[in-house]
Amino acid sequence: MTKHNDFKLLVRHRMAVTGENFTSARAALLEAQSPNSAVATENEAEAFRAKTLRTFMREGRLNSIPTKRKALVVILIQLLAAFEVGRIYSEKDVNSILRTFHPDFARLRRELIDYRYLERNAHTGQYWVNSVLPEHRGNQLQETAVSETFLR
Repeated sequence: MTKHNDFKLLVRHRMAVTGENFTSARAALLEAQSPNSAVATENEAEAFRAKTLRTFMREGRLNSIPTKRKALVVILIQLLAAFEVGRIYSEKDVNSILRTFHPDFARLRRELIDYRYLERNAHTGQYWVNSVLPEHRGNQLQETAVSETFLR
């Protein structure tokens, strides 16, 4: 049996809807995730994005910062829309923009830097939006793979 609880929940949901056994439902979901089903993946990504935004954002503010990294990426991409590409920001400017979303603006700033959505010059304290989609490796690649389609 699978160790991934989220995927297991999807399999069990499909079992309830279709009446399939676990193995058949799992195989169907894995097949739907194959590269041949890009439309299904985009629909699932949009559904996940919409659910995450409904859950964590109310009236343009964050209720809380998600602990699951995949949901956090969705939120970070949403926050990135508040920044202009090509503009240079001071740390104070970045903080004031992020403060409008959540009181823990420092964490949001760090996460934007860690995922390389914002770049920073450590010597001058200047920030700017990374105009090129950053390359991710390892865990970050898994966390950002689907959500970054909304940046393009």
